[in-house]
Amino acid sequence: MAGEVGSRRVCEAERNAPLGMRQQMVCASAAADTLLRDNNMNDKQQNLPTRRHLIQAMGGGMGSLGLLSAMNAQANGELQAAHVPAKTKRVIQLFMNGGPFQGDLFDPKPQLLKFAGQRPAEANLRTERRTAGLMPSPFRFRPAGESGIPVSELLPLTSRCVDDMAIIRSTFTDNPNHGPALLLMNNGTILPTRPSMGSWLSYGLGSENANLPAYVVLCPGKPVRFSILWTSAFLPGSHQGTYINHRDPVPDKLIPFLRNSDASRADQVAQVSLMTQLNRLHLERSGPDGQLEGRLQAMETAFRMQFTGTEAFDLQQESKITRESYGEGHFANGCLLARRLSERGVRFVQVYYGDGQPWDTHSDHDNQTRKLCLDIDRPIAALLADLKQRGLLDETLVLWGGEFGRTPTTENGNGRDHNHFGFTTWLAGGGVKGGMTYGETDDFGFRAVHNRVHIHDLHATILHLLGIDHERLTYRYAGRDFRLTDVAGKVIHDIVS
Repeated sequence: MAGEVGSRRVCEAERNAPLGMRQQMVCASAAADTLLRDNNMNDKQQNLPTRRHLIQAMGGGMGSLGLLSAMNAQANGELQAAHVPAKTKRVIQLFMNGGPFQGDLFDPKPQLLKFAGQRPAEANLRTERRTAGLMPSPFRFRPAGESGIPVSELLPLTSRCVDDMAIIRSTFTDNPNHGPALLLMNNGTILPTRPSMGSWLSYGLGSENANLPAYVVLCPGKPVRFSILWTSAFLPGSHQGTYINHRDPVPDKLIPFLRNSDASRADQVAQVSLMTQLNRLHLERSGPDGQLEGRLQAMETAFRMQFTGTEAFDLQQESKITRESYGEGHFANGCLLARRLSERGVRFVQVYYGDGQPWDTHSDHDNQTRKLCLDIDRPIAALLADLKQRGLLDETLVLWGGEFGRTPTTENGNGRDHNHFGFTTWLAGGGVKGGMTYGETDDFGFRAVHNRVHIHDLHATILHLLGIDHERLTYRYAGRDFRLTDVAGKVIHDIVS
């Protein structure tokens, strides 16, 4: 009976496939039969599956042929039902690698001007370098939106979107060094052996589009830490972030070797089908193999992306008006790509601001910050407005911030050092209350002192908005259950709508 049921499934799948694809499926299946027969003529002694059983077993592998896509979309996510009512479907993270100074942008500190040059007791922070006296920000703040939240003059366009933002002024983290701070913000720990937030989301929820990765990282170069920031670690390899260097917006340059110039689509269908069948056969003999499963899914996704990826990453398909609204440059391209990928069902898109640590302003801070803000203001405002105009902002959570902030005291006369004790992040769309601030730093901006938000709390809140209880999304490895928020974290219910 089981064999008959399996046969009916295969026949139905073959009937539903386009004619050319159906022919390739038959050819690939026949080739697999030939290999199996040549390798061992006695299938019964070796308990080898027949061709129909083999195709039945490959299940998810048929996704490379565009079949059973609904089943694959469900199977890609391990979490079959939401823990709590989901308020959003996907996340876009705008990452200001290097760490912006909160007192320049969203957390005004007028006391800095009053006590400029002085060094209060609070200034004895455990940072990387010794800093001098208080250095006021030269940038003015103006009330923005109906909420009247003060936003820096450096972000005149972004300030128009403040009524969609929940601005957290009291974020803090555990370490003032870039590497550990980047890991904690991305992976929930300073250890380089844990899955990233995007990998947890992919593992828990899967992708809404089987033809694109669930997790995409857009970065024109690389930050201080590289692929460990989007690693899947001990989670199945298929949940690792797909890194795209988006410095050049031409699709074939964005993703090198995206197209196969040596084989037709029909030939590739046959090759992928055959390879998938043989790999599934190996898995049946040897047992579960997470790395092989990851490679299988990566191969299938790569095949599908030849056709859907080219379209998704082609900014020239956008109107001239839309492209001009985002502005020019790699960050503008990244924000527009993030919108295109999100509306196509990519679960988590990270947009790193630039190569290295551009916001790491240890010298010439004011001039550098002015240039950096000029570069991000238009793209961020355009992204939020574009998502809202398309009806996507309510189901897309946008997260902004760096791995830490900067000191209100001066370094090198005109720079600022790292400050992990108190800095600003903000969330917009996706189930958060807009037009509000949450938490406070002290009068000078040294430390978070009221409604303090640790990175674990931020992660717990993001998971909650996606319908996930952060304490229940776990993976057992090396004898213990791991989760993104380790053994801490609480949801910030005050910012949830």
